[in-house]
Amino acid sequence: MGSQRNIKAKASSWLLASTMLVGLLAGCSGNNNGGNTANGGNAAKPEGTNAAQKGSNAASEDNSPITFSFFSADPSPNWTGMQDEVGKALTEKTGVTLDAEFAVGDPVQKVALIAASGDYPDLISAKADVSKLVDVGAMLDLTDLIEEHAPNIKKVLGEDGLKRSRYSVDDPAIYTIPTYAGVDNQYFDAGGGFELQHRAVKEAGYPEIKTVKDFENVIKSYLEKHPTDENGNKNIGLTLNADDWYMYITVTNPAFLTTGSPDDGEYAVDIDTQEVTYHFRRPAEKEYFRWLNHMNDIGLLDPESFVQKYDQYKAKIATGRVIGLIDQNWAYGDGEKALKSAGKYDQGYGHYPVTLSEEYKETSFWPTGFMGGYGIGISVDCEDPVRAIKFLDFLASDEGQILTNWGIEGKHYNVVDGKRVIPEDVNKRKWNDSTNFQKETGLNNVGGLYTLLSARYGDGVKDSTGNYYTTNFPELITSGYNDVEKETLAAYKATTWKDLFPKEEEFKVRPWGTASNIQIPGDSEIVVLDKKLRDITWKRIPEAILAKPADFDKIWDNYMKEIEGAGVDKAEDLREELIKERVKLWNE
Repeated sequence: MGSQRNIKAKASSWLLASTMLVGLLAGCSGNNNGGNTANGGNAAKPEGTNAAQKGSNAASEDNSPITFSFFSADPSPNWTGMQDEVGKALTEKTGVTLDAEFAVGDPVQKVALIAASGDYPDLISAKADVSKLVDVGAMLDLTDLIEEHAPNIKKVLGEDGLKRSRYSVDDPAIYTIPTYAGVDNQYFDAGGGFELQHRAVKEAGYPEIKTVKDFENVIKSYLEKHPTDENGNKNIGLTLNADDWYMYITVTNPAFLTTGSPDDGEYAVDIDTQEVTYHFRRPAEKEYFRWLNHMNDIGLLDPESFVQKYDQYKAKIATGRVIGLIDQNWAYGDGEKALKSAGKYDQGYGHYPVTLSEEYKETSFWPTGFMGGYGIGISVDCEDPVRAIKFLDFLASDEGQILTNWGIEGKHYNVVDGKRVIPEDVNKRKWNDSTNFQKETGLNNVGGLYTLLSARYGDGVKDSTGNYYTTNFPELITSGYNDVEKETLAAYKATTWKDLFPKEEEFKVRPWGTASNIQIPGDSEIVVLDKKLRDITWKRIPEAILAKPADFDKIWDNYMKEIEGAGVDKAEDLREELIKERVKLWNE
């Protein structure tokens, strides 16, 4: 069915591509992202079925040099062109080199440009926007390729994972191999929540930190005693990163995480009825933003929060002057690593499960079950899809997963009494100098440059030798902590930061996974409605936070009226339909 869809879509895609390209180029002049979209038009190409047949004629074990073009909607700032140690080993074992392009700026717009151009990279990871490519017939149905040439992918995903990889009820083709979710993944540590410098928590006597008021009190008491750093520069209570899509991470997502709703993107979904609400309409979230307004009013919120750029944000953290954050460690980590490299471990951060009040549970670890959706696919332009699927299958093999997670034996790890062991000097670099370490090796402390390229096992899963596939497991995590982190954790009678958070078993598993990873049909009004709502929200939320407290309610009420006028009710209804379809697809 997927191949039929490709053939039908390809026949009519020239008109769609031309229409999209004219509209997009009008709004994107000067956006020079390079890559494979320079040649406009939609010249004749092999249909999906023919491309697969063409690849099937290739030698089955051909490891001769070949380059595949690759686009990812996620950035990869440390990408080396596979010139790092793991990348070179992958090329040596498979013959494959990736000519990769990563989204700069808005990935949604970039994927739309690729779809409109008719010139597709061989391998594509477009996240939720893969629907734009499916709609123009750009993606191969991988069902037969996986069945015939990818035993490792089949093994890792299993029957349920393959079922969850299907595109939709009406089109059960597999256009992407799920890569963002590790199969049977367990979480052993927390990388998000609310962050406080260890020195501030210690000086406060390691108090209970469960609510925004607790968080606020630690910051306030520290700044009262230490308004400036040792050089006379003003210390900062809390800074936020609102630069482009980081707005989600530090400004808006915490509103639902602290008020009892899991991460379903911009929508809250009732666990029992699947009723959908644009999450900002939840009354509790209004009170969360009122608290940020209060933090601004009393001088604890960095006044540059909504104007600073991402690099400025990280540089500010690297000074050690920022006492509190609301972020994920992968986003602020470069700033903290600079502090650690300078031996300023007490200016690093711990993670706390902060909520608006004690009536709520922090929801960072609300389980999704295994998620299909986001992943990597092969386009109809790929000259050798069999070779491509075999490369992805190698990455999914035990050998491939060990290489991309652990690195090279004798260099990045040793085997001692049957156990993989990372040497102490290597482990310290992974944790404290991870940017340079990743550029040299292709690895870091949460995986590496290649772990999102194919199906994989999650943290906590062991291979046939009794070793973990990934390097995220309790013993290695705790060995990466410095003495100050261990001191803070010990004060809270915890071994890892996750010990402080509500456990997965305290929540019901969401039968739709997460709403944010459901592909949106290209002809759905949701695309337009979501953009309208986002534009309004990203304007009004900062306005409400920075307003005088007496004006907060008026601004918020006007914001609610504005999104109602922009069609929020319809957006909720359309999203609810997609969620219920996902539940049907995964559970029929």
